[in-house]
Amino acid sequence: MGKRNQDVETQLENKRRRRWITAGLAVFFVLLAGLGAFALVWYTIVRPVAQPVLASGPSVEETLPIEESATSGATTAEETAEPTEEETVAEPTDPPIQIQAQAILDGMSTGEKIYQLFIVRPEALNNTGTVTQADEGLIQSLTDMPVGGIILFSQNIQNPEQCSGLIAACQEAAEIPLFVAVDEEGGEVSRLASNPAMGMTQFPSMKEVGQSRDPEQAYQVGFTIGQEIRALGFNLDLAPVADVDTNPNNPVIGDRAFSEDPQIAADLVAACTWGFYDAQVISCLKHFPGHGDTAADTHHGYAESSKTLAQLEAAELLPFSAGIGAGAPMVMAAHIACPQVTGSDTPASLSAIMIQQILRTEMGFSGVVITDAMDMGAITEKYPDGEAAVLALEAGCDMILMPQDLTSAVQAMETAVDTGRISVDRLNESVLRILTLKLEYGLVKGTSFPEEGGLP
Repeated sequence: MGKRNQDVETQLENKRRRRWITAGLAVFFVLLAGLGAFALVWYTIVRPVAQPVLASGPSVEETLPIEESATSGATTAEETAEPTEEETVAEPTDPPIQIQAQAILDGMSTGEKIYQLFIVRPEALNNTGTVTQADEGLIQSLTDMPVGGIILFSQNIQNPEQCSGLIAACQEAAEIPLFVAVDEEGGEVSRLASNPAMGMTQFPSMKEVGQSRDPEQAYQVGFTIGQEIRALGFNLDLAPVADVDTNPNNPVIGDRAFSEDPQIAADLVAACTWGFYDAQVISCLKHFPGHGDTAADTHHGYAESSKTLAQLEAAELLPFSAGIGAGAPMVMAAHIACPQVTGSDTPASLSAIMIQQILRTEMGFSGVVITDAMDMGAITEKYPDGEAAVLALEAGCDMILMPQDLTSAVQAMETAVDTGRISVDRLNESVLRILTLKLEYGLVKGTSFPEEGGLP
């Protein structure tokens, strides 16, 4: 295992070294060109013009004291006129989002920070059966356990009025606004559109959309779904699927992916990401580093990809790179082991090599990383609930989705911080990303979503 880790780190280090050399040469030639241009301008334009002025010396008017100037004390009409609307000095703008996020973070206790790391089903907060209404117990739980977000499933959703009311009541109870998430991919995985009472647009499978090879169609999927779920109060969709359907025996992805062709999938994932952005809904690329080549389902147990890093970069990682390039603010880490990359059977969601070295350093992703659901067999069969949450944060993830037992996960995280296993700085790093994303999408009172982007 040690040798494989060294091999991977050597590959990554060589790539980084080549990038630095290339960047250094580029900067050198840019500076050289800049100096040449400056010299040309100086000797052909500036120097000939400047010399006569310097030789003639200052004018009489320039040597007179200000109080003795012939125009001193005189006031022109322009000076006395009221400033026009265009000339009025602009009001100070709001502080940068990072400063606002840091101010919120500075006012939080360690316990509040830890709870922000979790997105849970409402049932995890109010253990009284399926939740469809925000009763007093749920409201009190959101005060006592200020989680970062909730996720709703089909059983929580009856009709538009009920769904909107539940979300609004939960947001009203939360001191820091919640991520309100749903799995609404279009096609088979549609918690909302599959309910006729919701009156949502029903899309075909993403495979069918992908057969068009038309980015505009993928854009419309993201934009339409985003608009419709946002109208209900959702602000986070765990979509689009960025997997490539490369294994026909895969039991979980199939027609959820746009294509078996990595480049087609990449183009459509990027377009769909823009659609969500223009609908002002947070999108989440899933399932990193790619579930499409596995022959097992992480819902039920261990699953792995047998590909090397080079093979992943040539196929599975392309749609994730495209989505990141399109501005996707969140990536979901799957519980897929990549033994040919990491040298172990550790799931990507718990692997620092996969999250910190590859996703963050190599692929340049600086947004929020969330785990796939932690109540899935790939995790629960091997890791205690609390330990899995701590390992995910150590690996570089920011948010924990659906721990099997929220109380155990929170307690394990508190112990890890108290003992120094998780540093306060590491905790703050993830919470700051979470708060920043909430501010960027206008979730926090007094903030607003920026101007719409659009399909590039």
